[in-house]
Amino acid sequence: MPPRSYILFEANYAQLKSYRPNVAVLPWGATEAHNYHMPHGTDVIEATALAERAAKLAFEAGAKPIVLPAIPFGNNAQQLDQVATVSISTATASAILSDVAQSLKTQGIDRLVILNAHGGNEFKPIVRDLQARLGMLIVIINFFQMCPDALDEIFEGNAGDHAGQMETSFLLHERPDWVQLAQAGPGDRVPFAIEGLNQAGVWTPRPWSKSHPDTGSGNPAGASAEKGKQYIGRVSYEISRVLISLSTAQKGQSPFL
Repeated sequence: MPPRSYILFEANYAQLKSYRPNVAVLPWGATEAHNYHMPHGTDVIEATALAERAAKLAFEAGAKPIVLPAIPFGNNAQQLDQVATVSISTATASAILSDVAQSLKTQGIDRLVILNAHGGNEFKPIVRDLQARLGMLIVIINFFQMCPDALDEIFEGNAGDHAGQMETSFLLHERPDWVQLAQAGPGDRVPFAIEGLNQAGVWTPRPWSKSHPDTGSGNPAGASAEKGKQYIGRVSYEISRVLISLSTAQKGQSPFL
């Protein structure tokens, strides 16, 4: 298979000089435990797979996306007691994103999409600062918050939010050899002992190993490769629509600076 011009990891300089992409996609994951049955790289796999599929659809529709190599680390400060979890601070994430955005802007690529696959990553304050400083359009896509109707339909209201049925189905489709479903835990969550912290609208970081003894949040039972395929297809299509609209956007179209 020849190198795809919309995948930076594969593309060569001759391709890129001719192609001239105008919207970059930065997959951003994390390196952390996903219950007992899924790889530590689950979030990286998800972000990369969706970015590549969405970019392919957008490219075929005439858009000019470019998928950057994925950032494999996220904020996992509450999970550092788990073997080989790697966490970066918000300051580190801000520095990485700033340098990436500055590099792209210098080359005339003034539209950037962060395709995030880790719930612990928080980019909004960073993006507000960067967009004001650089004058480029930066968009955050948290894929797991997209297509809530698909989550309910495909996973029957039992998607889970970490290594549950949705993520397990995703990996069963993408990397079935890396999923050891027989050894999965139930993904139970232990509520906070301080009752007031369990209310809607109240938040504090979860001490993950105590809140989620098997590191999962949501039961993976019922997961299947077919469900993963359906979900990936729905989300990829919606992301591609974002990429197409950004690629064809003109200066002055709100909020394009």
